[in-house]
Amino acid sequence: MNIQIFGTKKCNDTKKAERFFKERGIKYQFIDMKEKGISKGEFTSVAAANGGIEGMVDWDGKEQDTVTLIKYLSEEDKLEKILENPLVIKTPVVRNGKLSTVGYKPEIWKQWQ
Repeated sequence: MNIQIFGTKKCNDTKKAERFFKERGIKYQFIDMKEKGISKGEFTSVAAANGGIEGMVDWDGKEQDTVTLIKYLSEEDKLEKILENPLVIKTPVVRNGKLSTVGYKPEIWKQWQ
């Protein structure tokens, strides 16, 4: 397995995801979205597997001004605005090769083992 966890250090679900993999002795790479964000290719790949842009944005999160703006942008502009503001993405984003999840999904991660 090649696990990557995209999230923030303050996100409780991200911490729970890290704990899930630690407890099972599974190595993972943590990417802090606050510092590094997510690349366009990674975002597009994960979005395709998780309901598109609609499934990736945390519509109820703390970044309400940006989220409200995203709702009214064209599809191309939405992607650019999201990549400029990675904190609007639901976390954690967990990748295992071509497989991925958005949010805390231990029931799916168990199937990866």
